[in-house]
Amino acid sequence: MVKSTNPRGDLHVKVKTAKKRTNASARWLERQLNDPYVAEAKRQGWRSRAAFKLIEIDDKHKLLRRGTTVIDLGAAPGGWAQVAAKRVGSLEEDPIIVGIDKLPMDPIPGVILLEEDFTDDDAPDKVMAAMKGRPVNLVLSDMAAETTGHRKTDHLRTTYLFELAADFAYRNLAPGGAFLSKVFRGGTEGDALRDLKAAFETVQHVKPPASRKESPELYVLAKGFKQSPY
Repeated sequence: MVKSTNPRGDLHVKVKTAKKRTNASARWLERQLNDPYVAEAKRQGWRSRAAFKLIEIDDKHKLLRRGTTVIDLGAAPGGWAQVAAKRVGSLEEDPIIVGIDKLPMDPIPGVILLEEDFTDDDAPDKVMAAMKGRPVNLVLSDMAAETTGHRKTDHLRTTYLFELAADFAYRNLAPGGAFLSKVFRGGTEGDALRDLKAAFETVQHVKPPASRKESPELYVLAKGFKQSPY
């Protein structure tokens, strides 16, 4: 059983801006060095601090039950897939989890990994082919667009990825299934929120403790899939 944690750190490391290092990269490096979740992820063997986001959400909302089939969109570097595989009991000889990302990933026991860009037209079909006819109980998406530094542009690009993930969930989830996806604040308003409410029994926004307070990211959690809204 994977248990949640609330790591704390007592030391703060300062990073000086080197000649070849921008102020932004120095701030990022300092934040990483002083982030207790980063240190705890390394200690526990998780591939990223993002693993704790899924752990915290699942501890509260019970998405990853034994035998749950899972599709992980934007899986790299593999933290969410690691957590999911342990919690649902996915076996190396009979995996019930499929992860996809355009970035390469080292193998994860119990997970089928596809090195593909999910925005390509044929990617959803490749994901479903890897499921080998199994019903899909849970679609996860931690996809986020590469940032440009322009807040509005970054918001729109990440919202587009959310809409792709939601459309995939509408088309492939089994009845009663669930959908968990990253969004930015304001990314599930209007038509997107209306569609989610039409497709699922319950829809809510969650922000786990592992999600940095200063980050605009939220996660939309939709449970009890009924039918596609279109």
